Amino acid sequence: MLIREANVHDWPAVWPFFHGIVAAGETFTYPPDLSREQGRDWWLLSAPDRTVVAVDDAGTVLGTAKMNANQKGNGSHIASASYMVDPAHARRGVGRALCEYTLEWARAAGFRAMQFNAVVETNTHAVRLYRSLGFEVLGTLPEGFRHPVRGYVGLHIMHRPL
Repeated sequence: MLIREANVHDWPAVWPFFHGIVAAGETFTYPPDLSREQGRDWWLLSAPDRTVVAVDDAGTVLGTAKMNANQKGNGSHIASASYMVDPAHARRGVGRALCEYTLEWARAAGFRAMQFNAVVETNTHAVRLYRSLGFEVLGTLPEGFRHPVRGYVGLHIMHRPL
């Protein structure tokens, strides 16, 4: 697997799984009816932020990540990131590889820590992955997320020093 900088030419491969994940409404706080253009504008970040794709030997996009400063100004020393893995390629280490990549990017860019602002507590695979990489739940906003099946569930704030 190769992780490389994403560009607009990758969007047609990212959009189908991005759209499916967002429309399901189970893990991201994005509007479920986000358009293709809105999704592209929200996901494909420009420098100094970064968006990458993980691809296999044939060039198939397996997943994607975006990374950025969590806040502006005096909070800009903390990084953040988001990840999406094509469900057709789940359970192959793509999410872990993307997360490790973003941690290395953040370290190299001089960030002091990484924070995830809104990890849905029912997204147990993501929570387990992040914990295995050293993230801790700092707090949970009760009923901070309206899950389409489980109703109101908590949103974790997760953090790890770099």
